[in-house]
Formats: sequence, C-alpha cells, structure tokens
Amino acid sequence: MRRHRLIETFLLEHLGYDWQEVHDEAERLEHAVSDGFTWRLAELLGHPDHDPHGDPIPSAEGTLEVDDSFTLSRAVAGQRLCIAKVRDEDAAMLDYLGERNLVPGRWLSVREVRALDGVVIVEDEEAEVYALGEPLARSIFVRNDS
Repeated sequence: MRRHRLIETFLLEHLGYDWQEVHDEAERLEHAVSDGFTWRLAELLGHPDHDPHGDPIPSAEGTLEVDDSFTLSRAVAGQRLCIAKVRDEDAAMLDYLGERNLVPGRWLSVREVRALDGVVIVEDEEAEVYALGEPLARSIFVRNDS
C-alpha cells in the first residue's frame, strides 16, 4: 500500500499524470520496485502523508493515521465539510470530480440530502452548486475538521 500510494504521488507531482491515471499505472509499477527505491521515493517526495486521492500513506513502519472520514452520502443538510479523499477505482468518476474541482481539501456546504433517491446537493467555495447522485456521494469521503 505504501509503495502504491507513493508511486501515485510521484506520477502526479513529477511526471504530469492526471489523478485519474495514476492508480492503474501505480498498480503496474508497485510490483517492480524495491524497498530501497520506495525509501528514496518517499525522501524525494518529502514523506507525504496522503496520496493524490486523499488516502493516507502508511509510514515506513507501516502505521496509518486514524481515518475519521465518512461518505458524503451520510452527511446532513447544513453541515460544512471538507473532502478528505475519493475512491480511485473509477476513472470516469475521477474525471467528473476533477473537472469540477471536487478534490481532497475542498470545502463543501451540504444544502440537501434526499432520502428518496440518495442525491446530495452541495455548494463549493465558489458558490457552485452540484447535485451528486448516490454513487458519487458514496465515493466522496468528508470530515468536519480538515
């Protein structure tokens, strides 16, 4: 997991990959690099604690920080939340979120959560409003205090 997430970060920050491309490329590369390479890569990157999708990168000892994020689908109207991470398995979803700058570190205000169809309506920092269907809302993880 550490190798994979460090490689994703390297591909995005140093080789110009888009965030929707890094997962598959890292899947291929992670099996080909040594522990020494991984250590040097972490050093080069400044020992980041999160990958481009917001997932925590384990320390060299294998420890992970506590993850208190929850899916946007569990939010409540009126909450102000920060995107902590997004699922990275679906390139089309990453394209959609990236084009709208709905990425880790962005703050959202929850306007409405519809029980009937699972749509979550949010407003971003630039007052853009998005109606996110249940699959998208389950793919975005948020927290209150980021």
